[in-house]
Amino acid sequence: MLSVVADERARAVLRGDLDELAREGARRMLAAALEAEVDDYLAAYAAERDEAGRRLVVRNGHAREREVTTVAGAIPVRAPRVDDRRTDPSTGGRARFRSVILPPWCRRSPKVAEVLPLLYLHGLSTGDFVPALEQFFGSSAGLSAAAVGRLLAAWQADYQSFCQRDLADRDYVYVWADGVHFRVRLEQARLCCLVIVGVRADGTKELVAVADGERESTDSWAELLRDLRRRGMRAPVVAVGDGALGLWAALRDVFPATRAQRDWVHKLANVLGCLPAAVQAGARKALAEIRDAPDRDHAEQAIEAFARDYGTKWPKAVAKITDDAEELLCFFDFPAEHWLHLKTSIRSSRPSPRSGCGPG
Repeated sequence: MLSVVADERARAVLRGDLDELAREGARRMLAAALEAEVDDYLAAYAAERDEAGRRLVVRNGHAREREVTTVAGAIPVRAPRVDDRRTDPSTGGRARFRSVILPPWCRRSPKVAEVLPLLYLHGLSTGDFVPALEQFFGSSAGLSAAAVGRLLAAWQADYQSFCQRDLADRDYVYVWADGVHFRVRLEQARLCCLVIVGVRADGTKELVAVADGERESTDSWAELLRDLRRRGMRAPVVAVGDGALGLWAALRDVFPATRAQRDWVHKLANVLGCLPAAVQAGARKALAEIRDAPDRDHAEQAIEAFARDYGTKWPKAVAKITDDAEELLCFFDFPAEHWLHLKTSIRSSRPSPRSGCGPG
């Protein structure tokens, strides 16, 4: 079992943005897709030449960097440019290359973040990107089979190398786990992406694992954790995640010494979802007093107060706190500098009440 070392370097790195890992992955995949799209365009007109035998369609560097807002956040993009000196037969003017993936005017592209990870997972699982590409571009547009094949080969090679790396020299102290679901669906309706992000003892953040799973089932998480253990990963001190994960049962089987910290953002959303709108404002303040208490004793007193105030009318909401009190207050046993990061697996600190009572 690893121990927690709180030094200045670790504190500085923990204050960084873990979401940068997701943004960097989206940036690299978008860049690869844009390059493949241009390669397709150049290949289609490779035979077009002027009187001197020079090609009429050639690369012309890259456009100025711009930011595109995706679900993963704002990512910088430098789209490749094409010098097309052909004449457009329909207009009589000069022909122009227009990207289907990222038009020049595009500043917001939720589909990039939603579909590219799904392309990645589906391509790895079946070797066939066509169904997802149709969701992305529409049935009449998109990358050629050759371009898709090149992207698939490159991504498969990267993924296999990532999944086979030795973890014996890693010393993950904390890990954050989540299951990422996509609105774009293929025939595998329950496919999701299982993600684990870790922090090493020296404060270095790393993407530990990303794999496709059957929803967030215990079997899927257990298989992923067993693979990490086979490659030398030691039990982390704390795992952070929401209550709906099959992760917890899997963790007890594979890394029984690892402690559980329930995600407060998910927990607050689930508790408030069990309460009528009229009392949510007061309940939110009461829950914040538990979450942000200066020490464990004050947090436990705040839980007792919450139970007294809401337990008679809304016992189901209160049980979501009292039944998971140990997992919700686990962070108090670690350095205070780390509490903010151990309370949640996501950046947002404001719960969004939703209708109904979900697990958690």
